[in-house]
Amino acid sequence: MKVTDLQELEEMHCFGDELSPHVLEWIGKNNLWNIWVPKSFGGLEMSLPNGLKMLQSLARANGSLGWTVTLCSGANFFIGNLNHDVAETIFNKSTTPICFGGSGGATGTAQINGNNYVLNGTWKYATGAPYLTHFTLNAKVQKEGKDVLCKEGAPIIRSFLLNRQDVAIIKDWNTIGLRATATHSFSVDSILIDEKYSFTYDRLRLPHSIFRTPFTVFADLTLWVNYIGMAEHFLSESLKSNGPNLLLDEFQQIILKSNNICHRYAMKVHKMVTNSDKITEPFALGLHQEATELVQRLSDKFIKAYTTLGIRACSIGHPLNHIFNDFFTATQHHNFSLLGKR
Repeated sequence: MKVTDLQELEEMHCFGDELSPHVLEWIGKNNLWNIWVPKSFGGLEMSLPNGLKMLQSLARANGSLGWTVTLCSGANFFIGNLNHDVAETIFNKSTTPICFGGSGGATGTAQINGNNYVLNGTWKYATGAPYLTHFTLNAKVQKEGKDVLCKEGAPIIRSFLLNRQDVAIIKDWNTIGLRATATHSFSVDSILIDEKYSFTYDRLRLPHSIFRTPFTVFADLTLWVNYIGMAEHFLSESLKSNGPNLLLDEFQQIILKSNNICHRYAMKVHKMVTNSDKITEPFALGLHQEATELVQRLSDKFIKAYTTLGIRACSIGHPLNHIFNDFFTATQHHNFSLLGKR
């Protein structure tokens, strides 16, 4: 993948309310939905550090591009949790690029029906909804209309994988930024699904070391590089349009600090999973807290830098306005929201 390819896509204005067919073709050609998928299933099988660098470069080119590939390749990451026959059928017997996506919210139900489940519900924020071949969702397991509880007394939640045709997309994504991610809601109405299409995040079915990365850690790092990439893009456009100033210098320093710490964590996690070392909860929590703090500091410096750039940066259609809207729409993701702290 060449940097010039990314620049050409941006210059062609291929990022409106949806990614253009040209962009989707380019993503498929470069196999970007499958950054983390093993080569034996047709993927790129990238290491965590290299995959993060790829996602950051995409976000640096365009926020919607980076965010969509991040969330959808992150859903394809669930290949590590899928029933082997299901994974084999989907990834090795398909003639078109496979793209998963969906919602992490458990806002639906899964009624036990023998060896099957009957799924119902509505889920919000499925990034890339129009581009998906399969939807992932979480649901409360129920039997005879009542929640099935674990031994601690909490409802059991399972994840499910559905074909696109079993899902109704609700086009309700109407935000100031990340427009082309098309992060719409979706609903499922009494779909009967075989148990083999159910999975849990903590049960690994593939031996590749990257799948030993806890999903919370994986999510933190893959989203973090998107904020850094969009900030780098904003800084570059600001210097091009207005030249340097003190607040841009401060902004650049926090970008560099975020970048160094993020990729240091990525190398450490890569080394740990490669050596089969356990990633402990305290380690994961420490990473999350530092990432949250640095994204917040990045946001603060971003706003201060924006106030120095004049009315052009507020003009609809200007690159600085576009990047600003993308970044601050992304900050509303619950992962790094101050209201959504773990």
